[in-house]
Amino acid sequence: MRIVALVGSNRKESYNRKITSFIQERYKEKVEIEILPIENLPLYNQDDELTPPAVVNEIKRKVLASEGILIATPEYNHSIPALLKNALDWFSRVEKVMVRKPVMIVGASGGVLGTARAQMHLRQILNSPGCAALTLPGNEVFIGGVQDKLDEFGKLTHEPTIQFLDTVMNNFVNWVEKTKGI
Repeated sequence: MRIVALVGSNRKESYNRKITSFIQERYKEKVEIEILPIENLPLYNQDDELTPPAVVNEIKRKVLASEGILIATPEYNHSIPALLKNALDWFSRVEKVMVRKPVMIVGASGGVLGTARAQMHLRQILNSPGCAALTLPGNEVFIGGVQDKLDEFGKLTHEPTIQFLDTVMNNFVNWVEKTKGI
């Protein structure tokens, strides 16, 4: 199975990129995950949507060709970061590459709630007609206090979180298989 990942943070030491890289490595026998460079996308501009820059077309092709999408988002001011929103805006216009695409959302932060509020907004965006993505109800990942769950090299070592990720990834992989052809 081939999925793409969108990481909503461009910070060098991004917790969400570390969690995505952990998922990419841990589940590589079940799923091939390519982390897309959404930080390279220009700001969405409706004037350019019919003739977008090559990088937009390239990333949109990868999303369209994937069987599912993993989105890892931090929470900025109780919502998703502009980087992620910009990518979703490009993906939801003209050629709508996320329609009926299974999506799994994860989020990590130093706070107690993880990224609960950002994920609530993200689900609303993914539900919009331009995105029309499929999110598995109840398969939510809010990793709070993430800084205490990583080792000195930035690798996730917190066993309860790892076991939980095992469960939700299995749920997601099974669900992607079931949604094929819907």
